[in-house]
Formats: sequence, structure tokens, C-alpha cells
Amino acid sequence: MSDEIIVNANEQFNCSNCNLSLIGQKYILNEEKPYCITCYESKFSHTCELCKEKITCDSKDLSFKDKHWHERCFFCSVCQGSLADKPFATKDNDLYCPECYDEKFSPRCDGCKKIFKAGSRKYEYKGSTWHEECFTCIECKQPIGAKSFVPKDDSVVGVPCYEEEYSQKWSKCDKAIQKGGGLIKAS
Repeated sequence: MSDEIIVNANEQFNCSNCNLSLIGQKYILNEEKPYCITCYESKFSHTCELCKEKITCDSKDLSFKDKHWHERCFFCSVCQGSLADKPFATKDNDLYCPECYDEKFSPRCDGCKKIFKAGSRKYEYKGSTWHEECFTCIECKQPIGAKSFVPKDDSVVGVPCYEEEYSQKWSKCDKAIQKGGGLIKAS
């Protein structure tokens, strides 16, 4: 059996809400009850989150987490690019394409200020985070990596450079007096 409703010529076929005859008219079935387009839209159509207008039967209704948008209203809040049929992210009720979301919200390196790409190694020390290649000794500019270092002002110095440049030396052998270095958390 098809989804068509067959009506005997002697029967009435009316809108379940306003009782308007639906014979020869477009209608929508909702829970097996027929509605004229006007009644269906007023009773069942969702309201668009952006423009606050009803999403009518001739419009595409895009939804996410019980919120609805017209297709034309479903766009990135930064670049205004359409998000219909594309991946997107949300924050504070705003929609973002992946690129704009990363640009606006992804953590950044305290050295180069660029975004950390997924899977990249980062180093953290005293609340700051760096790319592996940006966490460097202020003297030799070489990456410190997981090696020991010594804090110097607002920077860090690798232990070999610190011993060479800053540490006190033994008077007899001119070698550096050893001090403990800091440890870094790699993630």
C-alpha cells in the first residue's frame, strides 16, 4: 500500500486544524493527520535561531542540539561561509567553520604565537606553552627539548650555556659550580 490517502468522492478530506477542504490542495500529514500548509507551518514549523522567522515547508531546516536554522542562516559567525553540509564547531551559541574556530580558540605557542596543530609536541613551563622548536635556550638558540635548563629572567638557558655564561667558576680549575636545572613537562 502506498502513502497516498484515497478519499471517496462522497467523503470530506479536510485540514485537521482549520477544517479547510484539502481536495486538490497540497497538504502535509503529521501523525497521520492531514494539515493545510498554512496550519502545518503555524503549528509545527521551527523558528530559526538567527533570523527568528519560521522555517517554512519550502525551506531546508538545519538543526543541531534542538536548535534550528534556515539553510541561508547557517553560516560561520566569522567568515560568513555557509556551513550547510560541512563540518562546524560551536562556542557560546555561535557557529564556526573549522578554520575560523582554530584561529579564534585554539591554544597558541607563547614563542611564535602560531596555533598548535593536532598531534604536535608542545612544552609547558610556568604556565606558558611552546612548540618544540620554539622552546629554546636564549644563548645558543637551540631547542631545549627534554634537557635540563635554568630559568634566567623571563627566559630559560640550557645547562651547558648557563654553566659557560652565568655560573660561578671554581678558582682552581675554572669549571662551573653545578646548580640544579628545571624540568619541563612535554605533552
